[in-house]
Amino acid sequence: MSVDQELDRLAAELGGVRPPGSFGELDAGDLARLADALRGERARQGDGLIEAAEAALGLVPALARGAVRKVLFR
Repeated sequence: MSVDQELDRLAAELGGVRPPGSFGELDAGDLARLADALRGERARQGDGLIEAAEAALGLVPALARGAVRKVLFR
């Protein structure tokens, strides 16, 4: 992929925010690794949030867990 394509992919990982112009000085491989790292970290954070929510369900009385789980994990 070209540098412009990788900058677009990185911008998508950043929620549509275009990275600073100096990122254009990086080669396409570096930009691809950065975009992949951002995607991977976002996935790890999401997994951590799910685990934390499941652990918090342990504090909810057993009879209410099903209803609370439905509200939290629609």
